[in-house]
Amino acid sequence: MRKLFPFLALFFAITVSAQELNCTITVNSDQVSQTNQQIFQTLERSLNDFMNKSKWTNRIYRENERVNCRMFITVTQFENNFFEANIQIQSSRPVFNTSYETPIFNYKDNDFNFSYIEFQPLVFNENIFESNLIGVMAYYAYIILGLDADTFTLEGGTEFYKKAQQIVTQAQGSNFSGWSQSATSNRTRFVLVDNLLSNTFREYRIAMYNYHRKGLDILGDNNSTGKQVISGSMRLFETLIKRRPNAFLIQTFFDAKAEEIRNIFSDGPKVDIVSLKETLNRVAPFYASTWNEIKY
Repeated sequence: MRKLFPFLALFFAITVSAQELNCTITVNSDQVSQTNQQIFQTLERSLNDFMNKSKWTNRIYRENERVNCRMFITVTQFENNFFEANIQIQSSRPVFNTSYETPIFNYKDNDFNFSYIEFQPLVFNENIFESNLIGVMAYYAYIILGLDADTFTLEGGTEFYKKAQQIVTQAQGSNFSGWSQSATSNRTRFVLVDNLLSNTFREYRIAMYNYHRKGLDILGDNNSTGKQVISGSMRLFETLIKRRPNAFLIQTFFDAKAEEIRNIFSDGPKVDIVSLKETLNRVAPFYASTWNEIKY
C-alpha cells in the first residue's frame, strides 16, 4: 500500500491544481483587408494558451473553481505586425445550487493596440512591462479574478486589483493609450482599477458581495429573502452616486446585470417594486427601458 502513496499524491495534486481561468478568446479580423488570415488564427490560439495556461496566483484552484470568461478581439487595422483593435471582456460565475451562470463583468475596451509577430512566445513577467498585448491581457486576467473574488468574500479581490494596478504603473512609460488618467475619458484601465481600490467607491464592492453571496446564492432556497437582499444592494448605489455622480463602476455593474435584475423581479415572490424601480431609475437611468419591463 505504501508504494501507492506517491502516485496518489501526484494524482491529487493534478486534480486540484488547475489554472485559474477558463477563458475562450476569439479574434475577429473581418474589418481587415488581409488575404493571409493565418496570423490572426495563430494569435487566437496563442492568446487562448496564454490566458488558460499561465499561473496567475499562488492559490490552488480546482477544475470546477476556474473562472469562466470570454474575450472578443476585433482587429480594425493591421500593418507590419501592428494591430489596432478593441476587446470585449465578459466573465461569469455559477450561482449556488443551480446550473445558472451569473454575468459579473461585461466591458469593452477600445484602446487595444499592440505589436505581435507570428509565433512569438507570450510570457508574462510581473516585474516589467514588455508588451502591450501581454500587459492588457494580464491586466484583465487580474480584474476578472478580483471581481470574481469580490462576489464570494467581502473585498476579496483586493490582492488581484493590486496586481492589475502594478501593471498600470509599469505601463505608464509606454506610448500605448488606455493606461493613463485621462482628462477626456473616465473609462481607462487606470481609472477602472483605481476606482476598484479606492475607498470612495467601497459601496460598489459591498454591493457586489451582498448581491451575489447574500442574495443570488440563496434565491433557490429562499426566493423572497434573496430578492430583498438584491433590492437592498441597489440602494447602496444611491449612496455612491450622491458622492460620485455618473461613477464608472456603476455603469460597469449594470452593463453586466441589467437584464438579470429585470428577470429576477419579473416573477416569483413580490417585493416593493415601486421603490425598487425608483431606485434603479436614479442609479442607472441609462437602462430606464429595461426597468420599465419590470411589472408590478
